[in-house]
Amino acid sequence: MLEKTVRMNALFDFYHHLLTEKQQKYLELYFLDDYSLGEIADTYDVSRQAVYDNIKRTEMMLEEYEKKLGLYYRYRERLQVYQDMRKLLGEDSVELLRMLERLEQLEEEGQKEWHLKV
Repeated sequence: MLEKTVRMNALFDFYHHLLTEKQQKYLELYFLDDYSLGEIADTYDVSRQAVYDNIKRTEMMLEEYEKKLGLYYRYRERLQVYQDMRKLLGEDSVELLRMLERLEQLEEEGQKEWHLKV
């Protein structure tokens, strides 16, 4: 379950702007704030089944977005390349390590900027 929660949180980070406000709120409460289905249902005055159905549909939508766009996959691949480069560089390559750190910083800034624009 933890692995699924981590994945859903990551997909949510990449694709939340493609969801309705209600979908966003349900997923935030369920995956980020660890609300139960019953707590969400009480908050929005709907049935637990309605919350469950909405969350399941939204999970499928996020997976479909990832299947088509692959933003999270490519992000993870880039991070792995950065880690591999860091291992190969060692401590003798101080300037290259600084450049690599700058690339990683740009990656994170670009991710944040993308979320703000969408």
